[in-house]
Amino acid sequence: MKKRLWGWGLLILLATTSHADPFRQAPKAMSALRQGAAMEQGNPRQAIAHYCTAANLGNPEAYYRIGRLLARGPQGIRNARSANAYLAMAMRLGNQQAARYYNERVGNAPLGTCGIGGGGGAPWVRPSTPFDQERYLARQSQAKQKLAVMIRQAAQRHKVDPQLALAIAIAESNLNSTAVSPKQAQGVMQLIPETQARFGVTRPFDAQQNIRGAMIYLKWLEKQFGPDWVRISAAYNAGEQAVLRHGGVPPYQETQEYVQRVLYYSGQDPDKPARRSSPR
Repeated sequence: MKKRLWGWGLLILLATTSHADPFRQAPKAMSALRQGAAMEQGNPRQAIAHYCTAANLGNPEAYYRIGRLLARGPQGIRNARSANAYLAMAMRLGNQQAARYYNERVGNAPLGTCGIGGGGGAPWVRPSTPFDQERYLARQSQAKQKLAVMIRQAAQRHKVDPQLALAIAIAESNLNSTAVSPKQAQGVMQLIPETQARFGVTRPFDAQQNIRGAMIYLKWLEKQFGPDWVRISAAYNAGEQAVLRHGGVPPYQETQEYVQRVLYYSGQDPDKPARRSSPR
């Protein structure tokens, strides 16, 4: 999917919107948010460290608060491009408050390791423990678990590997069917308008239709690149023409990090070629 990954205030706001439901599924994230809020005025760096704990659990409010602090916090920690990276991710995960602080006059830094400077170009660091999709899903809300079932079923119907399809959904939106990026990538599989039109998606926030369009696209990419998860995921992020032009993963840091995340979420070793046949 040809788009940019945007994939990373001193106002103290507790989640009182619809974004609060997922937080109730993760007491650790809520605790980190409370600790971060208590530290914002006295020690904003420590506040960001607490928010990173929640962000690493997929919490959109945490991404928003980090971005807000990097945008409006003390001079020593301000970084507009890093702020944009976190705010963009918050918006993609459904937190529309983040748009208030997003600075369209500057670009986005790659969203790397969470923390001060982590969105300023540091590479994505793969966690030391393998990613287990089943354990991840067991900690999610029923709504997200239902989306995961839909993705797996649609993947099987379209002969796309369910592990890859679900990994892309996690990397794209963290299973949020209402996610919108600053570039208008929409829905759980984050389809941009051009991709929607190309694959017959007229209601991008209809999860079933969004997923169906994404599966058709993934199957199309497999026909282009074979069962090569590296090139398929790179093309989903940067567009197939960029992959063809560069003969593989384009030299864009955001795309390279995106491929690493997808392979990690799929259970693959990102340091090894990922070539697997689709289910037949």
